[in-house]
Amino acid sequence: MAAIMSVIIAVIVILALRSGNYLVLRNGDTGEEFARYRISEGDEFSVTFIHSVNQYPLTDVYQIKDGKIYVIRTIYSTFGAGVQTEIEEGQTLEFNENGEMVVSGFDMEMPYLSYIVGTVSDHTLTLNGEEISLRETCGRNSKVRFFCEHRFF
Repeated sequence: MAAIMSVIIAVIVILALRSGNYLVLRNGDTGEEFARYRISEGDEFSVTFIHSVNQYPLTDVYQIKDGKIYVIRTIYSTFGAGVQTEIEEGQTLEFNENGEMVVSGFDMEMPYLSYIVGTVSDHTLTLNGEEISLRETCGRNSKVRFFCEHRFF
């Protein structure tokens, strides 16, 4: 009986450790899962890429709030076609230690967050200090949808 209880407790502990929120990357056309990363309430992640028109790096920063993805700021190094040129009400423009422009104050839910992974330049997901190549993870020209999903097991 003690052995059975030990197995049951071990299974419950393992399941509890696997439960929680995950950032899930899926194929935007088929729904196939590319990758799944553990993420917690309040965590931030970003996607960096070379803007196709402006041709400079751009970083979009997101945060998990109430189990949903919110855009909170954008970082870029130069103005140009296709990037924000005016600050809207509630937004701020500051410069970071690298001289890059940081526009913040969006705080907007992104229920349909997706990117098309570049063929010329990569898209890089940064999560918990780790940089992840979306080209390697998902493939060139892949439409990648981002979701925050809760797993109960």
